Amino acid sequence: MAHIQRQTYRSKRTGKRTTRFLARFTAPDGRERTKRFGKKIDAERWLDAHRADLSMGTWVDPDAGRITLGDCADQWLDGRSALRPTTKAKYCGLLGRHIIPALGSTPIGKVTPSEIRGWHASLHRRHPSTAASAYRLVQAIFHTAVDDDLIARTPCKVKGASTEHATERPTATPDELSLAVAAAPSKYQLAILLAAWCQLRRGEVLGLQRRDFHVEAGLVTVERSWVQIEGGPMNLGAPKTDAGRRTIAIPPHLLPAIEEHLMSVGPNAEDWLFPGEGRLPASPRTLDRIWRNARDTIGRPELRFHDLRHSGLTWAASTGASVVEIMKRGGHASPAAALRYQHATMERDRALANSLAAMAPGPAVMSLVPAEPLTDERRTKLAEGEEAAASITPLTSTSTEQSQRDSNPCRHLERVVS
Repeated sequence: MAHIQRQTYRSKRTGKRTTRFLARFTAPDGRERTKRFGKKIDAERWLDAHRADLSMGTWVDPDAGRITLGDCADQWLDGRSALRPTTKAKYCGLLGRHIIPALGSTPIGKVTPSEIRGWHASLHRRHPSTAASAYRLVQAIFHTAVDDDLIARTPCKVKGASTEHATERPTATPDELSLAVAAAPSKYQLAILLAAWCQLRRGEVLGLQRRDFHVEAGLVTVERSWVQIEGGPMNLGAPKTDAGRRTIAIPPHLLPAIEEHLMSVGPNAEDWLFPGEGRLPASPRTLDRIWRNARDTIGRPELRFHDLRHSGLTWAASTGASVVEIMKRGGHASPAAALRYQHATMERDRALANSLAAMAPGPAVMSLVPAEPLTDERRTKLAEGEEAAASITPLTSTSTEQSQRDSNPCRHLERVVS
């Protein structure tokens, strides 16, 4: 139900009469919405706009958008109880450092696309690698607000803002890895080997127990991860993604090292492969310190421990592994992460070139010759299709000439046309 009521007021100060028009309608929640206007036409337009939204099912309560982005973010986090502790800590860090200080006090219904664009541009100049993560979080919060009918549309419309443009991380060679392993304490040499050859994350390496290895079958199962929560304690939980729970084949050359290491580990199935203080796994800081010393020994100070996994996945991709195979081995939840390892390496490109050469029918040597002048007579012949334009002349036998001409795509097209 909607109507407009004419109201007249007398000013106590001047005694003049003032006319106002009160527009009102009943919202889907049963509550009445009202607004006063100085002109009747403005009241009618306001009602018409709400009628149109109600009829199309796109009506949004204007009062709902008054909640601030900070309060909306708190509600968004509280509604996601399934978040991993490390993920929730990351979101809280992004909100506390980069989002709430800039946008937290603004009602979500008042945040404009230009304001989001300016905030993202400023953050990208200061922290390029963080800007994409922060934008994705803000975008998710606003999408939820749209789904909850708090706002009609999201103001997050910055193209490409959610995509990270990280620089390519360095990789180690198998020979460099062997030298680095030799420079590390024997207690942690297998940790470096597993990170590279089995492509495990640091937390997955530290979360390994004796029961996770099936040496006879040459398999290792990844079921848990030992990680440091940002600003909090250590946490033993599931791998980074659901796809992180996986069983992968161990390269055969690694099995003797695993058997030797298991002899130094406790006899129980739940004993840690790399124990630390008490009954806990070793600290990630300990593993990072050992790797820093090893990488400095081989002259590769730019290599992080995570780059060992990156190196191993790059080696796997260079063998011709498919995206699906890379996803399974690396525990990736989406093809996007696995695709970064599909870039061609120089060694793989050389092998491809050699394979192409093996397909050639013979050692044909090609030589470019100057083109004949385009006279009026030759132009007429070309128009009539009596002369083929050939810019490459083979210097081999007639059989080679025929095979080269038959392999030319232009010759196939010429046959089709004729």
